Amino acid sequence: MKSFFTILVALITLTVLEGCKKDFLDRPPQDQLIAEVFYQTAEQVRAGTAPLYNIVWFDYNDKAALSFGDARGGNMISNDRDPFYKFAVASTDVNTLLPAYKSFYKIIAQSNQTMLNIKNNATAVDQSVKNGAIAECRFMRAMGYYYLVSNWGAVPIIYDNSTQMADLSITRNTIESVWQFIIMDLTYAAKNLPATAFQDGRLTKYSAEGMLARMYLTRAGLNSTGTRKQSDLDSAKLLAADVCHNSPNQIEKNYADLFKSANHNSSHNNPESLFSLQWMPIKDPWGINNSFQAYMARNGDITGSWDGWGAAHGCSANLIKYYIDHPADSNRRKATFMFNDDFYPEIRKDLGGYHYTANEIANTKKYIIGSVADNGGKGSEMCEYINTYMLRLAEVYLIYAEAILGNSSSTSDAEALKYYNAVRQRAMPGVTPATSITFDDIFQEQRIETVFEGKYWYDLLRLYYFNPTKAKSIINAQDKGAYTLTHNTGTESPRQYTVTYNTIVYPVTDQTIYLPLPEAELVKAPNLAKEPVAFDFSKIKD
Repeated sequence: MKSFFTILVALITLTVLEGCKKDFLDRPPQDQLIAEVFYQTAEQVRAGTAPLYNIVWFDYNDKAALSFGDARGGNMISNDRDPFYKFAVASTDVNTLLPAYKSFYKIIAQSNQTMLNIKNNATAVDQSVKNGAIAECRFMRAMGYYYLVSNWGAVPIIYDNSTQMADLSITRNTIESVWQFIIMDLTYAAKNLPATAFQDGRLTKYSAEGMLARMYLTRAGLNSTGTRKQSDLDSAKLLAADVCHNSPNQIEKNYADLFKSANHNSSHNNPESLFSLQWMPIKDPWGINNSFQAYMARNGDITGSWDGWGAAHGCSANLIKYYIDHPADSNRRKATFMFNDDFYPEIRKDLGGYHYTANEIANTKKYIIGSVADNGGKGSEMCEYINTYMLRLAEVYLIYAEAILGNSSSTSDAEALKYYNAVRQRAMPGVTPATSITFDDIFQEQRIETVFEGKYWYDLLRLYYFNPTKAKSIINAQDKGAYTLTHNTGTESPRQYTVTYNTIVYPVTDQTIYLPLPEAELVKAPNLAKEPVAFDFSKIKD
């Protein structure tokens, strides 16, 4: 079976055939003649969907993932991402805002075009193969819209590149319409993806069911006040249950091992992954590589090279307070952030390990994997050898628990407790299992479990949908000021720290919950400023 690397090389070769345009993988292929030649076998059809797993996501992963999900969520302190947690992002921002917006529409456009190529040209290919490939496209398209609606609210639904991409008169569609479109695409994906991936790292029906459970759980609160829509909660529960009970995926025993490339398989995927971006250990073409460590590692002492520019990025004061108050959660903490005096034997093994001595900020550890030598010689500068989780089985466990809880104030349901405790006890071995849980219990567990995975803002938005007052109160109480943190020498198990805080908060409002549309897009398509309209679903066929 060919690897993603081999398939992407084939796709790169195809780009040369299409006219040697450097930006081919940044846009849908337009040359129908080449598409007719290429989509002739099952292998070629499957190769056609491979770029949807990395290059179209590069601008999201490069800077936007943490800016949107963790800076806005209050998990991150930074010297250049501060407009996001200050809720002061300018529409003219071309470093993160505009590239991310365009990235999500690249994902959508590439998905649309690949689907069209398959439908029009793969006439000799088995229908089940075509349906599976189209399901991959629709899953990815749904993900593009999920990030768009969660960050900008109402946005245009683009389903036909040939007629819509050049239409500058296009207007936005309502938030309700976008959510309906997302649910529709993921439902198709869940019905048509295989139960077992034909290639490591590819989507399965459990990937789609897990993601669909997240979407139903979120949409359940849309346009409600306090009480979420029961039918959506029931759908989330049913889908998450199937993943929890029947998926071949497994929970990683040691939380820290999730973020070490040595503990992944030959395609650097972990069994806990339901959907991960599949990065290559090379930088040509640019965009198939994972640049996370280059920006987030404290310095070159960690990477062993000239990258490592993350000295000013790290844990927010708000999260510091959580970790100080919950010393039993030290395993997750150490795997996520470096505290003063921490030691990591897996980083810079050539020097006997890495001793972290800084105390002015707790820098990033999650996804920081060290030098090329630490990772079997794979990767390079701006190109770390690890994939990016987009959905892990642990999150589905918590989705299942929350869907069971539903609108109740608490639950002692055995299933909800089983899966909630599985996540909690993995993080804190020996902790007393919970016998009753509330929304706040699950919500906090979701936050700490997925810190710096670009996710917490979307949990806050889920809460905002049905309880905006509570969501804003959580955000408005977050300390986002500077601090110093020093390990008190001689204290271990648990460690004690001296922390000084320079407390500062940045309130969010109903007007700043969503990001501004990029000015460059508004200039090209001024109708985006108009009031959104309901999408006409009769235009498309499911």
